[in-house]
Amino acid sequence: MRTVAMVLQPGNNAFDVGVVVEVWGKDRTEHGLPAFELRRCAATLDPVELEGGLLAKPTHTMAGLVGADLVVVPGRLDWFGAVDKRVAEALRSAVRADATVAGLCSGAATLAAAGLLDGRRATTHWLLADRLAADFPRVSVETDALFVGDGPLWTSAGTAAGIDLCLHLVRQAHGSAAAATVARRMVTPPHRDGGQRQYVDTPVPARTAAPTIAAVQEWARDRLDHPLAVADLAGRAGVSERTFARRFVAEIGLPPLRWLLGERVHRAAELLERSDLSVDRVATRCGFADAGVLRTHFRRQLGTTPAAYRRTFGE
Repeated sequence: MRTVAMVLQPGNNAFDVGVVVEVWGKDRTEHGLPAFELRRCAATLDPVELEGGLLAKPTHTMAGLVGADLVVVPGRLDWFGAVDKRVAEALRSAVRADATVAGLCSGAATLAAAGLLDGRRATTHWLLADRLAADFPRVSVETDALFVGDGPLWTSAGTAAGIDLCLHLVRQAHGSAAAATVARRMVTPPHRDGGQRQYVDTPVPARTAAPTIAAVQEWARDRLDHPLAVADLAGRAGVSERTFARRFVAEIGLPPLRWLLGERVHRAAELLERSDLSVDRVATRCGFADAGVLRTHFRRQLGTTPAAYRRTFGE
């Protein structure tokens, strides 16, 4: 995934455009990342006015999608506005040519209008999810996820979730270390836990003197090689197991043990990339009973085996 084409349309969200430029438009080869080519593609070569009056200058017409490994469609201010026929056809051609195509936030509506999400799972900003489902009934809209992948099509929830998806695509193509390098330069977490349900408008909970969920998470991350149960996490927070589990799901969007399992798998991926530890040693370092248990959860979450992952991304 070295050649990336960004589709510019009038009224694009400037934040989405900026995220794509930040992730794939900067030369970070000195930090060990591959060289990316970022093409800014539009229906014509005329400057495209983004939300807020900013202008983006295309480098290519929609022909720039030809040969791209990844096509990214930023969201638009007019979320469900008409899509230029040239844009829609170029997106369909990109999918036929086996490119990965990602829609950020309301960019999912552009993909849906092009017919690319029919029969597929997708997500978008939680404010737009009902409208997307109503306008495009053949799309299976998931309202809680930060991002969703179905075949070559990816979609993300609102605004900042575009960062999560872009970093995931870097991680998927180039490994956790590459995604972490980009994330550090952007001063953002390499991955966030839970779904967008945690950001839906809800009453603010009463303040408590107990340690924050984030503090308990950091404590747990330092002890992934130890057995940890909900009772341990709740004890660290100074609350009952039931109260802790309820607060954790409300803030993170995942049950505590499911979050913990994800952290163990991510730590295993880092060790497989950066160390020569055996798979058995990686398993114990990450709190798994043995290599077989690690393989099961690794394949379930990352779609491959630890050995295959190391062959692809190991230093």
